[in-house]
Amino acid sequence: MNILELFTAAQALDLRGDRQGAIAFYRDWIAANSADPNMHAVQFNLGTLLLQTDEIYLALAAFNEAMRLRPDFMPAVISLGTALERMGQMDMAIDYWRQAINQMASISADNINYKTTALKQLARVLGQRQQAAEAEEMLRLSLDVAPHQREEMQHWANARQRLCKWPVPQAVGPVTAQQVVATMAPLTLAYYTDDPMLALANAYNYSRRDVGWPERFKTSADFKGRRRQSDGRLRIGYVSSDLRGHAIGYLTSEMFALHDRSRVEVFAFFCGFQMEDPTMLRIRGSVDHWIDINNMEDARAAELIEELGIDILVDINGHTKDARTKMLAMRPAPIIINWLGFPGSMGSPYHHYIIADEVIIPPGSEKYYSERVLRLPCYQPNDRKRTASPNVPTRADHGLPEDATVFCCFNGMQKLTRFTLLRWAEILRRVENSVFWILQAGKESDARFLALMAEAGVDSSRIIFAPYAMNADHMARYPLADLFLDNSPYGAHTTASDALWAGVPVLTVPGRTFHSRVCASLAMAAGVPELVCLDPREYVEKAVRLGKDRPTLKALKQKLLEQRDRSVLFDTDLFTRSMEDLFDQVWAEWEAGKLPVPDLTNLDTYLEMGSTFDHDAEEFGFLPDYEERYRERLARRHALTPLPHDPRLWPKPE
Repeated sequence: MNILELFTAAQALDLRGDRQGAIAFYRDWIAANSADPNMHAVQFNLGTLLLQTDEIYLALAAFNEAMRLRPDFMPAVISLGTALERMGQMDMAIDYWRQAINQMASISADNINYKTTALKQLARVLGQRQQAAEAEEMLRLSLDVAPHQREEMQHWANARQRLCKWPVPQAVGPVTAQQVVATMAPLTLAYYTDDPMLALANAYNYSRRDVGWPERFKTSADFKGRRRQSDGRLRIGYVSSDLRGHAIGYLTSEMFALHDRSRVEVFAFFCGFQMEDPTMLRIRGSVDHWIDINNMEDARAAELIEELGIDILVDINGHTKDARTKMLAMRPAPIIINWLGFPGSMGSPYHHYIIADEVIIPPGSEKYYSERVLRLPCYQPNDRKRTASPNVPTRADHGLPEDATVFCCFNGMQKLTRFTLLRWAEILRRVENSVFWILQAGKESDARFLALMAEAGVDSSRIIFAPYAMNADHMARYPLADLFLDNSPYGAHTTASDALWAGVPVLTVPGRTFHSRVCASLAMAAGVPELVCLDPREYVEKAVRLGKDRPTLKALKQKLLEQRDRSVLFDTDLFTRSMEDLFDQVWAEWEAGKLPVPDLTNLDTYLEMGSTFDHDAEEFGFLPDYEERYRERLARRHALTPLPHDPRLWPKPE
């Protein structure tokens, strides 16, 4: 059997699900053909199969043999690094990927994919090790080699955000800054700008390009005649990778246990990190059915959900890491709802509803969502059983001055924009006896933040970094702060709930998008609407006034704690009953044949137009002529090439 026949036969075995048979086939061939000149490729294929079956040490031996036989065979060098990473040998993995990159100094059609793969792997691991600057450089080099890589461009933009490198979108070779914006992942775009029409168009583009349309999917006709179960309950499936020690897990823990089992049967489909923790154990013990779909192919997971007769599938990931959106695209249930995990529209043809509230999506803003909007009293659940460490810290324990006003922000550094930083700097300059307590982001990001604040007139001695802490310890240190200063446009979500629960006032200024309005919703639901500002100027003035008025801050903290147990934000019973009412509502619409059809009209055009605006020059959430700018460009485009009318910003003339 020649090598081509070998590869064909082994692949056929693997495709039939007999991976061990394919491995044995390679081993038998190797034993019988030890002098074959293509042995390096055979050893590489064997190592790849062994790595896929978690036989890491055997895979490592196969890759090593491939490299011994042909040292310039880059796939083996790159895969050897992957095997070493899986073994926890990160430094050695990095060394091999660097070796691969250096050996491919010149670019050719043969090695371009190998070099970009090595650069991508190196960037990913460097990012995990908080070597953000070098990770960003590796991604830029990858784009120099192959400019139009969507995934690398998305990661590059996000790396620049984590480093506070503004403007975030820049030209890279033939790729323009506008193309970088158009290619941003939805969360990266949310950190970048407060432009709801661009956010919707971007989500649609991501659904179309990065998730894709499946060849096989269910339609409403496939579920025709579906009615409630014989016991009258609805079967609700929650799909999430974050039902664990994660912000989503912390928020939803109590809700699952409070569901009324006479109304709903609760299924949790888990697709996340495989490590049990107390939060996961608690959720798993409070749902009716816990089903791990991590190792299932999308088609099989979709089949299982359909077999279980799930009536309503709630997507708690959206466009976030480890989502199973390709599985959802197959539409394994009659109704799919977008909720909590991703703060915005999915822009997909298979998400029928989005859950919000009247603050996050006020009446008149439904046009920025492809889904039909459902509203709760407050869209975010909370866990009233959350715990703080019994060890009560002091300000001295965290390097905070006892007599100063302590402003804080515990949002990730990627949420920071130039506009917010300048507002923070002005507040600190005007409130003399104050410091800023901010979450540590890594050596390089922290250093850049200090440099930017220094440029804005704030001495580094007034910036105090809070290291990462376990959730209970983090909750215990919150009360040391006087006032939480929210980011814009992507504000505090779970972080704001944590602050409000701990009695720390949160000052925020909502914009136009979902992600920019969540914090305002939480403050309103917590009973402190006076902390929701109308515009950035009021945000600065109110922060300065409060920063100089410690007694008022103390009174606000007391108010939050006194009314916490009766506020809408922390009424998890009300939340759960309201959620079940929404389930009944959408099921009634399904039975009446009124399931909404997502509107995706003109979204390609909105993406093209929105990405050409200069979002680094202006805050789009506060532009008085925001819609008029889009309409003007739509009119110009329509004069050149007629556009189909849509109910958003280009309605049909009456």
